[in-house]
Amino acid sequence: MRPLRSPWVMSLLVNLMSGYLALTYLTLRWTREGQQIATDVQARALAGRSGVILALWHSRVPVGPATWPQGADKPEIRVLVSQSRDGEFIARVIARLGLPSIRGSSLKKTDTAKNKGGEQAFRDMVKWVKDGGAMAITPDGPRGPVEVLQKGAVALARVSGAPVLFVGVAMKPCLRLGTWDRTIIPLPFARAAMVWDGPATAGRDDDPDALAEAWGERLSAVSRRAETLVGEMDGAPPPSS
Repeated sequence: MRPLRSPWVMSLLVNLMSGYLALTYLTLRWTREGQQIATDVQARALAGRSGVILALWHSRVPVGPATWPQGADKPEIRVLVSQSRDGEFIARVIARLGLPSIRGSSLKKTDTAKNKGGEQAFRDMVKWVKDGGAMAITPDGPRGPVEVLQKGAVALARVSGAPVLFVGVAMKPCLRLGTWDRTIIPLPFARAAMVWDGPATAGRDDDPDALAEAWGERLSAVSRRAETLVGEMDGAPPPSS
């Protein structure tokens, strides 16, 4: 986003967006399914120093902070955010909402760790989760394809040994941006739904491709279920290019 190149504009937009989201969260009318799944995993994480990985699709980033209540009775959470300029905006907004980030992106063959910080981010996430923290990831971000779970999520679960929770979030009415993933922006007093599935684990002998496909299907399933609960029937992702 070109306006984000200006530090002054960046600061203004961060203040506006974080303030808007904080107030909007207070007005959402939630329906929750499977909440006990998350509660049980949170309790085990606190009792056994075993962290947890939270997965939601990239299009749900603006409502991500509402999926993990903060408090002394909850594992502390960090969010993986890319090192792009858009990522900087997201990181500043969610920090205002109480969620610190780990910065980095999934490495591809043409990337370097110096530019993307992917290798260091992965090490930081593994350490955080092994120490008992919670890690939120958007496994189809930051560049897609939309709702295609990348193997980095499987690798994090395998190396850390932490369980993965899948959370689908939807709301109606909402705004959908013209981005690659049709990011949703909540509107005040909207009907909202949060649906949980899991926990899932990755063994060292499991096929990462098969797990990525299966986990992606589970994450899309809870997303579609959340959309059904609020009556949003057009929430399916656009075709991948």
